[in-house]
Amino acid sequence: MPQPATRASRTGSPRYSETLPREPGSASTARRLVRAACAAWRLDDLADDGALIVSELVSNAVRHARRGSIRVVVERHEAACVRIGVVDFSKAPPVRRVPGTEDEGGRGLALVTELAEEWGSDPLPWGKRVWAELRGREVGLARTAG
Repeated sequence: MPQPATRASRTGSPRYSETLPREPGSASTARRLVRAACAAWRLDDLADDGALIVSELVSNAVRHARRGSIRVVVERHEAACVRIGVVDFSKAPPVRRVPGTEDEGGRGLALVTELAEEWGSDPLPWGKRVWAELRGREVGLARTAG
């Protein structure tokens, strides 16, 4: 199994990232990555929502993207703000649907909308990044800068 890479981004914010195969089982690895990042940053209150969000974003990438891999990135931009992103090789932006009562799917982005502070999609030269931000409590975070 690939090991997650941990490094500071160009903006100096801490991040965890991992390239995963574009297959349903990668959602489990992505959830572990989000939980590990939240634990490292003492943002445990964001771990459950973050795990649900990354599951939905990975599932969408598995269903709609091209090529054999995706990249999951978890960044901490502020003391209590985590951004979860999934990068894939499809340029088609995500579309939030309104599923019918009989539909088995189509509820993922509605769930992301409910859980995240905000979410969006950034076009990239080779595909896109779909991201969601979570905000947690800032209590006792001054000593956990990295």
